[in-house]
Amino acid sequence: MSQRKNGPGWIKVLGIIVGAGILASILVILALKFYIFPTSFTPVTLSAKEEKVLEKKIERLNAFLPSDSSKDRPESPRSNAPLEPEAYSEEGAKREIEFTEKEFNALIAKNTDLANKLAVDFSGDLASLKLLVPLDPDFPVLGGKTLKVAAGVELAYTDGKPVVKLRGVSLWGVPLPNAWLGNMKNVDLIREYGNDKGFWHGFAEGIDSIKVEEGILKIKLKP
Repeated sequence: MSQRKNGPGWIKVLGIIVGAGILASILVILALKFYIFPTSFTPVTLSAKEEKVLEKKIERLNAFLPSDSSKDRPESPRSNAPLEPEAYSEEGAKREIEFTEKEFNALIAKNTDLANKLAVDFSGDLASLKLLVPLDPDFPVLGGKTLKVAAGVELAYTDGKPVVKLRGVSLWGVPLPNAWLGNMKNVDLIREYGNDKGFWHGFAEGIDSIKVEEGILKIKLKP
């Protein structure tokens, strides 16, 4: 009698184990598909009104860039519109520029081939990036897959100088050790390299203030 009573119980337990195994397999497959090996991000698009606002910001930003850097200037959404000749003047020019998170991501999508591979988030003194890196098909084990990288960069302005610090880098959600990052984690790049006559020195000399708020990047340029 006891065997008859226990038989259905074991079948029920076995069914639960099999069901749990199937559910776990589905979750693993979904994780591999959408998190470990994601395909792409959805590019940010702007409305016509938002494009006009961004176009004006790009025009103001280009006005402060050196003439020999024109090839590196960001392209405004309506850059094909005919230009009207006018005399150059900085009188009354605003040197403050603000980019919303949406505008910044739309700018990336417009001017680079990273539209489906890079997404930027703005929060308090922090710019966070998510990047998808396709691996070469001949790469061992993970060949042909997409690598998911995340990073955080502190952007602020303290003691009369910009602050640029790498907060960290994660691979598939796992933070990488500082030693693997060349011990650059939480190092102020301006303080470390700003005294050399190079990129960071020039960058710092041209910034009057920089601030990252929730969803907004604010920059004020020097004359």
